[in-house]
Amino acid sequence: MDKLFSLAGRRALVTGANTGIGQAIALCLARCGASVICAGRSDMADTLARIAAQDGEAEAWQVDFSDPMAGAQGFDTLGAVDILVNNAGIIRRADATAFSEDDWDAVMDVNLKAAFFLTQAFARALIARGAGGSVINIASVLSFQGGIRVPSYAASKHGIAGLTRALANEWAAQGINVNAIAPGYIETNNTQALRNDTARYNAILERIPAGRWGAPEDIGGAAAFLASPAARYLNGAIIPVDGGWLAR
Repeated sequence: MDKLFSLAGRRALVTGANTGIGQAIALCLARCGASVICAGRSDMADTLARIAAQDGEAEAWQVDFSDPMAGAQGFDTLGAVDILVNNAGIIRRADATAFSEDDWDAVMDVNLKAAFFLTQAFARALIARGAGGSVINIASVLSFQGGIRVPSYAASKHGIAGLTRALANEWAAQGINVNAIAPGYIETNNTQALRNDTARYNAILERIPAGRWGAPEDIGGAAAFLASPAARYLNGAIIPVDGGWLAR
């Protein structure tokens, strides 16, 4: 593999790696040579088995990001980490007039607060080591749009976009690249309810220039690129991987 895109010798932490986008990113980073820590509250056995089947290296870290400080508090037990992918996220759907405080707080805690404080712990460790590294946040096309019936999710993903830029401004000079991927409509557990609504599914599909919903694997390559030496001068970028949705 061209060294410009190789992740050999690097260690990556991917949150929410048990399924969907997180699993696809973990598999892709491992294929590119990284040793991957698969983090989340769910069983990671399937992801670890898939990585082993492609002769990659991986381990599981059991952590529940619904406690927004849990990742940060446990980070120093992991040893050196070079790449952080903040993918763990949840969604709650309801009319804005009926949206509960519990649902608001649950989404913001996982999607934004946990991501910030885990990233803070990661950057502190890199700076202490005198090392550079890569942060890849998983934003959304709803970092640019409002969505429908997902006010806390949209707010959290707008927050991720702002956080990506703010942290890039602070850390770029220290060799810490902070960027984000904004997935479009991807076939994952989070979009199952939306895909079950035939009218909404078809309306979304008709707008996507690529003519299909995305697959989790479509996000993996973008993450591998952002983690690689090829992206060393990318700072504060938010890259849509959406089949052309935002261009429509």
